[in-house]
Amino acid sequence: MSQPLTGVKVLDFSTLLPGPLCSLLLAEAGAEVIKFERPGRGDEMRSYEPKVDDDSANFVLLNRGKLSIAIDLKSPRALSQLLPLIREADVLIEQFRPGVMDRLGLGYAALAEVNPRLVYCSITGFGQHGPRASEAAHDLNYVAASGTLSLTAGNDGAPVLPPALIADIAGGTYPAMINILLALRQRDQTGRGVHLDVAMADNLFTFQYWGLGNGALGDWPAPASGLVTGGTPRYQVYRTADGAFLAAAPLEDKFWDNFVALIGLDANALAPMSPHRAIEAVAAAIARHPVAYWEDRFAGQDVCTSRVVSLEEARRDPHFQARGLFDRSVTTAAGGTLPALPVPVDAAFRRTDRSAASPALGAHNQLLNR
Repeated sequence: MSQPLTGVKVLDFSTLLPGPLCSLLLAEAGAEVIKFERPGRGDEMRSYEPKVDDDSANFVLLNRGKLSIAIDLKSPRALSQLLPLIREADVLIEQFRPGVMDRLGLGYAALAEVNPRLVYCSITGFGQHGPRASEAAHDLNYVAASGTLSLTAGNDGAPVLPPALIADIAGGTYPAMINILLALRQRDQTGRGVHLDVAMADNLFTFQYWGLGNGALGDWPAPASGLVTGGTPRYQVYRTADGAFLAAAPLEDKFWDNFVALIGLDANALAPMSPHRAIEAVAAAIARHPVAYWEDRFAGQDVCTSRVVSLEEARRDPHFQARGLFDRSVTTAAGGTLPALPVPVDAAFRRTDRSAASPALGAHNQLLNR
């Protein structure tokens, strides 16, 4: 069985994370992805640390199975060199600020004249129009601008840095992938492509569905007060006697009753307490024993409680090993090897080769001459 995107050609003009991760997902599902990079330096992600041979580990993980063309997009010859590839492309991904691709002669309107079937995906922080469209920003700024960062604050009122690049991936990569697939399906019906405007800050509001719903009724969420932002003992991180941590999320009554009984408290006694006092009571009970005691006590019980582990520990977890998350590999142009990045593409759709290469800069420039 062929992969769902076999025969789909993707031109990727993006750098760093949102666009390259999107094109990685497309490549894993069978698309041919050509990555365009600056001569000499390439994608800035190549220079990050730590390195695997000549490139960063980040670059190697994000560019598995792609081709690389080094080209100066400002060169007078660039457009004529690219036109043959543009004519046969199905998808184009770019994440410049609005207007940059137009100035290069590579904007959607111009390319749609050349290839009306082209699905053209622009990924930006604030979208193609609006007062903030050209504002310089990064992931943390989008998380702040969308109201999301404010809800990470603890009792001291200070927001904490998110542990992942939420806007880049959840606001950029995943919406881009979804909309590219929708656009390809629509093209099957209409024969025409479309310009997709993926704004990372916009897409973070989806994650605040509960806060927006509450706010529409006059109850805007505040940090350390909401159901999933620290306002209940049923959704908290508790410290154990040995300094480890338990993530407890027994939200439903059936889980909460089990949890409370196993930690030696009375659910009826906790019920009339204020959320703050109930949190303190649960925290005191958890603090009486080390994490191993609680893991043993909670084993096999429906309590929605997990030990907080490091990324290294999670990587070795027998469950994730059994799921085969790290069974694939990526090689560098010089032959170095890393476990491939797990991606949310079902195994039924992923490329069949267990190992694929990350390209050397400009390794496929011959494609400009065909």
